[in-house]
Amino acid sequence: MDIASFQKRKWIRRSLLSATVAVIAGSLLPALTHAEEKFIVMASTTSTEQSGLFSQLLPVFTKKTGIAVRVVAQGTGQALATARKGDADILFVHDTVREEKFVADGFGLPRRDVMYNDFVVVGPKSDPAKSGGGQEVTAALTAIAKAGAAFASRGDKSGTHSAELRFWKAAGIDPKTGSGKWYRETGSGMGPTLNVAAQMNAYAITDRGTWLNFKNRAELKIQVQGDKHLFNQYGVIVVNPARHPHIKRDLAQQFADWVVSNEGQQAIASYKIGGEQLFFPNAR
Repeated sequence: MDIASFQKRKWIRRSLLSATVAVIAGSLLPALTHAEEKFIVMASTTSTEQSGLFSQLLPVFTKKTGIAVRVVAQGTGQALATARKGDADILFVHDTVREEKFVADGFGLPRRDVMYNDFVVVGPKSDPAKSGGGQEVTAALTAIAKAGAAFASRGDKSGTHSAELRFWKAAGIDPKTGSGKWYRETGSGMGPTLNVAAQMNAYAITDRGTWLNFKNRAELKIQVQGDKHLFNQYGVIVVNPARHPHIKRDLAQQFADWVVSNEGQQAIASYKIGGEQLFFPNAR
């Protein structure tokens, strides 16, 4: 066989092999695409992620249903905005007033309670503002403002930030008057804000779940807890497909139904750090 014939046959074999690979890949593509679509996007708070809850909760759901959950962890305000744009299939957040408005405006299907924990006021062990030792959050904030003691705020329109602003208002104080002085807004999530508080030896308001999972406490400790106003409710809302037809309503609804079921509620209750429960299921 001459060299020209050999090269021609070699080219033919390569062409046939390439065509075969292309056919096989084409036949597998629909199956792969179908598998990739088996997920939902959840817009949720930084507290549910940074507390470590999702690392326990979501694998249980995925194992049961085969549905993966891709979390976009943001402040509640940002999460609601993400869902309003149709960039998430489901919400799992903690600002009941804004959640109910989201539903009333037609962006979400009916909201459901899932779980609760509470907020706490943390601050330096030395407690320069003499804020600790009580259970009243407004009294603590009044003492902090009067002393001009450093306070780190999330300042990100999150559920925690909204709660903090309500507490300042109840205390009759506008913290913005101390902006750039004793009042510092980080514009970030709960974990980074606690890091700033630890570095500055400052006070802060945090959800208990993130606090229990927070390692870089430095000189910080819980100064105020137990006030009924520090109650922190979480809810789940499936985004309304009437607003955004591409929303994976059926898959998202499976998560919403599961997280309020006995199995989902037990998975939440079983999440503990150092023997302490972080979230308390209260689905109705």
